[in-house]
Amino acid sequence: MPRIIRNEQIVDDNWQVLTLAEGETPASVALPAEPVLLPLSVWLARRDEVVAAHRQLGVWLDSDQGPEKLADDIDRLAVIGVNFPKFTDGRSYSTARLLRERYRYTGEIRALGDVLQDQLFYMRRCGIDAFALRADKDIEQALAGLRVFSDSYQAAVDQPQPFFRRRGAQEAA
Repeated sequence: MPRIIRNEQIVDDNWQVLTLAEGETPASVALPAEPVLLPLSVWLARRDEVVAAHRQLGVWLDSDQGPEKLADDIDRLAVIGVNFPKFTDGRSYSTARLLRERYRYTGEIRALGDVLQDQLFYMRRCGIDAFALRADKDIEQALAGLRVFSDSYQAAVDQPQPFFRRRGAQEAA
């Protein structure tokens, strides 16, 4: 069973990530047993069927897909995956922030794809709390990488106040 980092712990991952093979369509693809992360296209095409048949629901968004199409279903989804198709494609950072800040999503946001240790700290700052590392990467080393920085200057999802405001509040106390 594959392992992921979830909430700063290494755990077994029982979720399958469904991808469409060549020639498959959202309407024709066979849905595996749950739990499964469905591509957005399958979710949109078969939402009612999936909701009726599954208790654990998850959808993954590719880097060119925003979360607005999930807005009405946010509360139904246990996991939303955000795909990083390559290291240099950072659009899913914005998707994660939108999910947390605009849509108030409180479930698991999972980084998928070309996920490397160097990115984890910044992904977490954007609201991602689970990481499916690339298969050729050391998960133990990546977990240690989450603790490389003790603090940050900028405000983000994980720390809404910038450092200067936190420091000023400490000095005033």
